[in-house]
Amino acid sequence: MFKVLVFSYYYPPLGLSGVQRTLKFTKYMGKFNWQPTVITTGNIAYFAHDYSLLKEAEEAGVNIIRTEANDINAILGKQYQTVKMPNEIWRKLFSRLSKIFFIPDNKKSWSKKAYKIAKDLLQKEKFDIIFVSIPPFSSFIYAAKLKREFGIPLIVDYRDLWYGNHFAFYPTPYHRYKHKKLEYNALSAAEKIVVINREIKEKLLLTYPFLKYDEVVIIPHGFDPADFEMKNEKNVRSTKMKMTYSGIFYENITPEYFLKAFKQVTLERPDIAANIELEFIGHLRKENKKLIMELGINDSVIDYGYLDHKEAIKKIKSSNVLWMMIGPIHNADTISTSKLYEYFGSRKPILGSVIDGTAKAALQKYGASFITAPDDINEIKEAIINIHELFVMKKLPVPNEEFILRHDRISLTDRLVKIFQFYLREE
Repeated sequence: MFKVLVFSYYYPPLGLSGVQRTLKFTKYMGKFNWQPTVITTGNIAYFAHDYSLLKEAEEAGVNIIRTEANDINAILGKQYQTVKMPNEIWRKLFSRLSKIFFIPDNKKSWSKKAYKIAKDLLQKEKFDIIFVSIPPFSSFIYAAKLKREFGIPLIVDYRDLWYGNHFAFYPTPYHRYKHKKLEYNALSAAEKIVVINREIKEKLLLTYPFLKYDEVVIIPHGFDPADFEMKNEKNVRSTKMKMTYSGIFYENITPEYFLKAFKQVTLERPDIAANIELEFIGHLRKENKKLIMELGINDSVIDYGYLDHKEAIKKIKSSNVLWMMIGPIHNADTISTSKLYEYFGSRKPILGSVIDGTAKAALQKYGASFITAPDDINEIKEAIINIHELFVMKKLPVPNEEFILRHDRISLTDRLVKIFQFYLREE
């Protein structure tokens, strides 16, 4: 088998959607004659842990090397502790402070340690490709350093934009300059740049004119068909329409407008509101629970908390309609959250409260979508009423199957390893 060395800070047993892309790539690489060795985090604290995802990697035969470092998550706890997300005000403050003092990110300590382990490994074993998934962006810097030292082809996977990222904060001109220079140097070492959508590709090409169009390849997010082959649990039959959200809320992703829209439904159409259940899977957070109580809609809300991936998928499969949102923020058009593509795998109708951008375009192609502005309470309210009417008449829309099948994780991994193969043929 060919061998690929993978840098991935976010990898099981860490949970949440950020681990899914690299996990699923490495899970299916073996089907295409590639053996992945993943260098990832050791015993760190995080907002969620999911051992069912770790089991997937282990059963697929992925080699996993773990390393400790003095990054922020390791400081929170030296073992696999699941810690609560802080209040959003505090989380933003900590994030801003971190971006002042750490360039390019607060995972520099881990990335440096991972580099040293990789360097020792490369001196003993032959690897055909180095593959790094970002963020954290510091891991790209050290992967580029390894490429220059060992001459092994480097492929980088952008799950988010680096320079000009939608959550970027540059307190001084120096910070802006330094980020751009570091990314320029790392990109100069990469043979191929993989991105999740066209918007990120276009911004990279505009920011770094030395990049050629064909050097940046789009491989979108996807869903794992194996996740949806599980049989549904036996659910108690209910005539109520279930509307489900799976994920976390932070920055510009908030349930505020959706909850206020549902409150309006309770006032204008109490008959409809009484027939709807709002389900939340993940971290609903204290401030959002407080809003639910203030609005007086707590009887309509079910908060499941964080569930492991398999259990979350079961809830998604048993739902009638899924909801997601992306609010306005700088460069939010580059966001195509992996959770949305997992929604696509469920083949359920989706209410998408999103801005113009890649997520909205994907929802339109999916077909079974109801799209509103993210912060238009009246528009969301009308969409909920419309969806319920279609639900009662059993006329909810059916998605575009051809579009869904293009986002199968197995075929997406096939596209990735074909890029690997190209650089083998060049040698």
